[in-house]
Amino acid sequence: MFRPKYPTTPVPTAPASPTVVTSNDVHRTYETAPVSLPAAPRRTVQLTPGAVAAVVGGGAAVALIIAAVLVALLLAVAVTAVSVTMCAVVLRSLLNSQHKRY
Repeated sequence: MFRPKYPTTPVPTAPASPTVVTSNDVHRTYETAPVSLPAAPRRTVQLTPGAVAAVVGGGAAVALIIAAVLVALLLAVAVTAVSVTMCAVVLRSLLNSQHKRY
Protein backbone atom coordinates (compact mmCIF):
# COMPACT_ATOMS: atom_id res chain seq x y z
CA MET A 1 0.00 0.00 0.00
CA PHE A 2 2.79 2.44 0.88
CA ARG A 3 5.24 1.20 -1.74
CA PRO A 4 5.60 3.41 -4.81
CA LYS A 5 4.48 2.05 -8.16
CA TYR A 6 6.99 2.73 -10.88
CA PRO A 7 5.77 2.82 -14.47
CA THR A 8 7.07 0.13 -16.76
CA THR A 9 9.06 1.25 -19.77
CA PRO A 10 8.27 -0.46 -23.05
CA VAL A 11 11.04 -2.60 -24.46
CA PRO A 12 11.98 -1.75 -28.09
CA THR A 13 11.30 -4.63 -30.47
CA ALA A 14 13.88 -3.76 -33.13
CA PRO A 15 17.13 -1.84 -32.85
CA ALA A 16 16.75 1.73 -34.00
CA SER A 17 18.81 2.70 -37.01
CA PRO A 18 20.26 6.20 -37.04
CA THR A 19 18.76 8.56 -39.56
CA VAL A 20 21.13 10.39 -41.85
CA VAL A 21 20.35 13.98 -42.74
CA THR A 22 22.00 15.35 -45.82
CA SER A 23 22.89 19.00 -46.16
CA ASN A 24 20.50 19.36 -49.12
CA ASP A 25 17.49 18.60 -46.93
CA VAL A 26 18.21 21.39 -44.46
CA HIS A 27 16.82 24.78 -45.45
CA ARG A 28 17.58 27.57 -43.07
CA THR A 29 15.76 30.84 -43.24
CA TYR A 30 16.72 33.89 -41.29
CA GLU A 31 14.34 36.68 -40.55
CA THR A 32 15.69 40.16 -40.55
CA ALA A 33 15.20 42.21 -37.46
CA PRO A 34 12.64 44.99 -37.78
CA VAL A 35 14.22 48.34 -38.37
CA SER A 36 13.21 50.85 -35.75
CA LEU A 37 12.61 54.42 -36.71
CA PRO A 38 14.81 57.06 -35.14
CA ALA A 39 13.34 58.49 -31.99
CA ALA A 40 11.58 61.79 -32.23
CA PRO A 41 13.57 64.60 -30.69
CA ARG A 42 12.39 65.34 -27.18
CA ARG A 43 11.56 68.78 -26.02
CA THR A 44 13.74 70.02 -23.22
CA VAL A 45 12.13 71.51 -20.15
CA GLN A 46 13.13 75.08 -19.59
CA LEU A 47 12.86 76.08 -15.94
CA THR A 48 12.58 79.72 -15.13
CA PRO A 49 14.17 81.06 -11.94
CA GLY A 50 10.70 81.35 -10.42
CA ALA A 51 9.95 77.70 -11.21
CA VAL A 52 13.26 76.61 -9.68
CA ALA A 53 12.48 78.59 -6.54
CA ALA A 54 9.02 77.01 -6.37
CA VAL A 55 10.45 73.49 -6.69
CA VAL A 56 13.09 74.17 -4.03
CA GLY A 57 10.51 75.74 -1.74
CA GLY A 58 8.14 72.81 -2.21
CA GLY A 59 10.89 70.32 -1.43
CA ALA A 60 11.89 72.23 1.67
CA ALA A 61 8.25 72.37 2.80
CA VAL A 62 7.86 68.63 2.37
CA ALA A 63 11.08 68.00 4.32
CA LEU A 64 9.89 70.26 7.15
CA ILE A 65 6.50 68.55 7.32
CA ILE A 66 8.10 65.11 7.49
CA ALA A 67 10.49 66.32 10.20
CA ALA A 68 7.60 67.78 12.21
CA VAL A 69 5.66 64.50 12.01
CA LEU A 70 8.67 62.49 13.14
CA VAL A 71 9.35 64.85 16.05
CA ALA A 72 5.69 64.65 17.08
CA LEU A 73 5.86 60.84 17.07
CA LEU A 74 9.02 60.89 19.15
CA LEU A 75 7.42 63.31 21.61
CA ALA A 76 4.35 61.07 21.89
CA VAL A 77 6.56 58.09 22.73
CA ALA A 78 8.45 60.12 25.33
CA VAL A 79 5.25 61.37 27.01
CA THR A 80 3.88 57.82 27.09
CA ALA A 81 7.08 56.53 28.67
CA VAL A 82 6.99 59.23 31.35
CA SER A 83 3.35 58.55 32.19
CA VAL A 84 3.95 54.79 32.43
CA THR A 85 6.92 55.46 34.70
CA MET A 86 4.83 57.70 36.95
CA CYS A 87 2.10 55.06 37.16
CA ALA A 88 4.68 52.45 38.12
CA VAL A 89 6.09 54.70 40.87
CA VAL A 90 2.63 55.40 42.29
CA LEU A 91 1.68 51.72 42.26
CA ARG A 92 4.97 50.80 43.90
CA SER A 93 4.47 53.31 46.67
CA LEU A 94 0.90 52.14 47.24
CA LEU A 95 1.98 48.52 47.45
CA ASN A 96 4.89 49.35 49.79
CA SER A 97 2.67 51.40 52.10
CA GLN A 98 0.11 48.60 52.18
CA HIS A 99 2.74 46.11 53.34
CA LYS A 100 3.92 48.45 56.11
CA ARG A 101 0.42 48.79 57.62
CA TYR A 102 0.03 45.08 58.39
